[in-house]
Amino acid sequence: MTIKVLLADDQALLRSAFRVLVDSDPDMEVVGEASDGAEAVEIVRAKGADVVLMDIRMPGTDGLTATRMISEDPELTGVRVVMLTTFEVDEYVVDSLRAGASGFLGKGAEPEELLSAIRIAAAGEALLSPAATKGLIARFLAQGDGARDGEDPAYDASRLDALTVREREVLVQVAGGLSNDEIAARLEVSPLTVKTHVNRAMAKLGARDRAQLVVISYETGLVRPGA
Repeated sequence: MTIKVLLADDQALLRSAFRVLVDSDPDMEVVGEASDGAEAVEIVRAKGADVVLMDIRMPGTDGLTATRMISEDPELTGVRVVMLTTFEVDEYVVDSLRAGASGFLGKGAEPEELLSAIRIAAAGEALLSPAATKGLIARFLAQGDGARDGEDPAYDASRLDALTVREREVLVQVAGGLSNDEIAARLEVSPLTVKTHVNRAMAKLGARDRAQLVVISYETGLVRPGA
């Protein structure tokens, strides 16, 4: 099955470079290019896409707003967004994940890293490297420890009441950036069991993917920065 990719960046030269790279992979194809967020959303709705490589900073409608528009559209539930950042740890990373992005990638990433990111996102997994996860935690430290003191009831710690003890244990490991195999080894269970717990946690918490599980873990105070 061919992975359909949309490129959204205001730099035409960068889009061209990404197009050549993506189209060189026999399992991928570029279905469109956009120079701002509004155009990206319009193309996704018209042509469809499995993965959107979305620049955060664009004139007009920025990538953050466009990502939120995609994630909130019930007809685009299968679309995954990977944010492109100048640096791997961007000041808008947390907001991007809250908006529904599946992860983020530095624009200076190696070609194979970018193709791998597209595959990971298309498979419904979260693209959070160890460095990225550390950056995410750092942002929570800057914004305040744990839950947001009732600022947003959607992130009330009581949301976790629906989880079993084991699901909470797995969620803690997910928040640390561990893969299913790594979690399985640590908890002495099978990777399939871990995957089942992760999927159930996502369903109960209304998370699109693992990236949002990480955000929820810190928002609710299940995991504390620096703990």
